[in-house]
Amino acid sequence: MYRTNTCGELRLENLGQNVILSGWIQKVRKFGGMIFVDLRDRYGITQLVFNQEINPQLRDEAEQLGREWVVQIQGTVSERSNKNPNIPTGDIEITVSMLNILNVSQTPPFTIENESDGGDDLRMKYRYLDLRRAPVRSNLELRHKMAFATRSYLNERNFLEVETPVLIGSTPEGARDFIVPSRMNPGEFYALPQSPQLFKQLLMVSGFDRYFQIVKCFRDEDLRADRQPEFTQIDCEMSFVEQDDILDVFEGLTRHLFKTVKGIDLPAFPRMSYADAMRLYGSDKPDTRFGMSFVEIKDLTEGKGFGVFDNAEYVGAICAEGCAAYTRKQLDELTDFVKRPQIGAAGLIYVRCEADGNMKSSVDKFYSPEDLKKWAERANAKPGDLLLILSGKTEKTQKQLNELRLEMGSRLGLRSKTQYNCLWVVDFPLLEYDEELNRYFAKHHPFTSPKPEDVALLDSRPESVRANAYDLVINGVEIGGGSIRIHNSELQKKMFSILGFSEEQAQAQFGFLMNAFKYGAPPHGGIAFGLDRFVSIFAGLDSIRDCIAFPKNNSGRDVMIDAPAKVAQEQLDELHLKINSVG
Repeated sequence: MYRTNTCGELRLENLGQNVILSGWIQKVRKFGGMIFVDLRDRYGITQLVFNQEINPQLRDEAEQLGREWVVQIQGTVSERSNKNPNIPTGDIEITVSMLNILNVSQTPPFTIENESDGGDDLRMKYRYLDLRRAPVRSNLELRHKMAFATRSYLNERNFLEVETPVLIGSTPEGARDFIVPSRMNPGEFYALPQSPQLFKQLLMVSGFDRYFQIVKCFRDEDLRADRQPEFTQIDCEMSFVEQDDILDVFEGLTRHLFKTVKGIDLPAFPRMSYADAMRLYGSDKPDTRFGMSFVEIKDLTEGKGFGVFDNAEYVGAICAEGCAAYTRKQLDELTDFVKRPQIGAAGLIYVRCEADGNMKSSVDKFYSPEDLKKWAERANAKPGDLLLILSGKTEKTQKQLNELRLEMGSRLGLRSKTQYNCLWVVDFPLLEYDEELNRYFAKHHPFTSPKPEDVALLDSRPESVRANAYDLVINGVEIGGGSIRIHNSELQKKMFSILGFSEEQAQAQFGFLMNAFKYGAPPHGGIAFGLDRFVSIFAGLDSIRDCIAFPKNNSGRDVMIDAPAKVAQEQLDELHLKINSVG
């Protein structure tokens, strides 16, 4: 028997018990005739004591112990004289009577503690060591709890978990596919799925009614904090439903997870149209933990000779409460922030609403105090507040103002990671037009149904058609999205036509789905949640990497196993592939 107990479970009620523990040595502390060792396993840390007065030979054996050695000990549970309130086992220690060294370890390249001295690259290279650290391990335990609670919730509501294929055909819409060559079919390729979209719709045609899958998906796209080349979705589909049915079920799932995993009762989720989200926040995933919504003041700025505003399509302001005392240095920092290439604003205008009622602005020579007061009144600014104003093309400026709003929210401490604001964003545009390619693209995907009342506009004003689509947003992060699907083959044909597919192209790429619809497809819709993002929100992480066991870095590389990597020419020959030299 390697252990009778784990390193996280012994308490004062176990005093006097003879126990066996196994684990890794986290720390060794030597005090003359006493050696104290922190022994760690997945469940916690227990202090061991090697006492020269009790067993001098054993104490001498303990002299050789080093960090991350794997040992087995036997001993008696004793009460600690210097208790440690920071760990659950901090009231007890084990007086060791037997030591068995199971394996030795080299000195690890960084400290295996909560606050490690290893940088990201080093920790990713030795990820198997990083996973020993309690914060990383707790993130994966949290992920397990959330996945388990999700399965339980959906199972109770008659959802059936079905596995869909990983090797599928490539589709041209959306992100780039990862391509897999077929040895048995030379010159032909599989793709890894960006989502199980087509298969879950076919399951609805098959009469499976309620499907879900916690599934790996793959997208060959540029990475950032909330993206990885492979990621996990909670993927769901339902038949004989309308939008409200899906939102009710999956708002229920979200509230169930918050209650079950974090002990938090959430109120009902508000709903906001895409148009209002863009108008008020410049984002289709607004962070509603704080106010500072946009106010349009274009009509109040015209005709005063200030060309920046006169020539702008849009002039928008946000009100930063209590910030009128910002120094010139702070205002310059904000100006530099919006001028960064990633944001691209030409400059920043400010108006101080001073405590004595006076108005001070960077455009004083163009606008009178009365003009500035009108701006402040529209923004509901009070004495002591600060207006920050951007101008330019509407959509571009709203996105810039959104970045400024988020920056101010962070500076003012308004984006607490322990506060959770959830909402549904609905009524997205069905299509978006690409000026360069002179064609429409699906905003969501080609199988999204238009709002029934907008179908007639497909022929005359397709850009005005709203999608029967919805996103779940938590704290400014898109956690999930979905739509009611097109289940009528004629409407699906029309959608493909608007997207620029010929009948032959549509049949070649999606013929199996369109043919399936001819055999009695039910009305259906679904949603997919990003499990990695969901866990990172619960864990208060800025990146999804630390809630994935073995993530890739920002270049899409696994630096631990050095992948992707070149393969032998024999493998390439088997696949009938020829690699041209790069550069």
